[in-house]
Amino acid sequence: MSHRTHAAAGLGAVLALAAGLSGCAGSTPAASTSATASAPADGSAPVVDGVAQVKITLTGAEDGDKCTADFATAAAGPVTFTVDNVSSTAITEVEIQSELKILGEKENLAPGLPPSTFTITMNGGQYTLYCLGATPQTQPFTVTGEAAAAPSGSTATLLNQGTKDYATWVGTQADGLKAAVADLKAAVDSGDVAKSQAAYLAARPFYEKIESDVEGFVMPGFKVDDNKGNLDYLIDMRASNLDEKVGWSGFHAVERDLWKAGKISDGTKKYAADLDTNVGKLVDVVKTLEFKPEDLANGAAALLEEVQSGKITGEEEAFSHTDLVDFHSNMEGARQAFAYLQPGLEKIDPDLMNQVVTQFGNVDDALAKLRDKTAPGGYLPWTAANREKHRKELSQAVLALQQPMQKIAEKVATAK
Repeated sequence: MSHRTHAAAGLGAVLALAAGLSGCAGSTPAASTSATASAPADGSAPVVDGVAQVKITLTGAEDGDKCTADFATAAAGPVTFTVDNVSSTAITEVEIQSELKILGEKENLAPGLPPSTFTITMNGGQYTLYCLGATPQTQPFTVTGEAAAAPSGSTATLLNQGTKDYATWVGTQADGLKAAVADLKAAVDSGDVAKSQAAYLAARPFYEKIESDVEGFVMPGFKVDDNKGNLDYLIDMRASNLDEKVGWSGFHAVERDLWKAGKISDGTKKYAADLDTNVGKLVDVVKTLEFKPEDLANGAAALLEEVQSGKITGEEEAFSHTDLVDFHSNMEGARQAFAYLQPGLEKIDPDLMNQVVTQFGNVDDALAKLRDKTAPGGYLPWTAANREKHRKELSQAVLALQQPMQKIAEKVATAK
């Protein structure tokens, strides 16, 4: 997954796609049009259907690109942030933070793409609007009052049960990752390059499926921006976002040696051993994670953004060119998060649910055309030539899924 340090590297490719995609997709409304906005007398963000609405506009400027929120205050409860990049090429990411913990975010915000949204439930207090690349990069955001009690009732019960079942599923994937990485370490230790490459490809999907939850992949006692304790960095970082103080480790260090160097060194064995250790720590951390329904919805949407920014661009698997394997796994992770919300969403908005199901099918169809049984991982190698030929169709299919998917968080956050 990508945190702050991942985002900028993939932006150029996203910008290159934006012009072609913007004409192919309908715009996403900034807020629900099913009800009239209620404007609080205190000047805080208007409320639509029980959800405060804040629009964040990104613009280019000679004195530094600007990130402007139309309201700096909202009432406690669900808040939907709609991010519209009008003309900024410098701002790559927008986050809402609480003491550096990222509560919600949008990344790879190329100008020309439709506005995108995320919804989070916020209690009273002081928060930070962080816009990477803006002048200034941080702004205060205030939430007043207390959030209403968590919704209860048949729909809410279905959604809350879905979050518990999803947490169990994430745990099983982490356990599978641990076993697969142990196999990778054993293969690397044996010195067999071909066997190690196969083990690498077998291990990657487990991580990619749960990548939407990376903001919680932090060891106890560390903050999310400290890469020494950030397990996503230690497990999945790439050369493009190397933290010199921490050094390189994880999957992609092993990938580089197996494919670019084509040999296993003592350094490769050290990378594999460190990966094995850090995945063991991840298994322990995953057991402590708890989720709200909107976390699943935002996480699924984040995985689709990850597909656009890291997989379709070819940045993720720069040496093995097996990005489509990761693409498939990200889609499966998004599908699982959605599936655990689906029983509740069917009661809330069956039309929206059916839109998402349809668009998942369209992405499956686009990806299926790129299957290659003879290639490592079962998909065409994602070389520059194949990206040039196929990435626009894939991007359009994912974008068509992103638009209904990003509406789900607001729906489930207010379910009764």
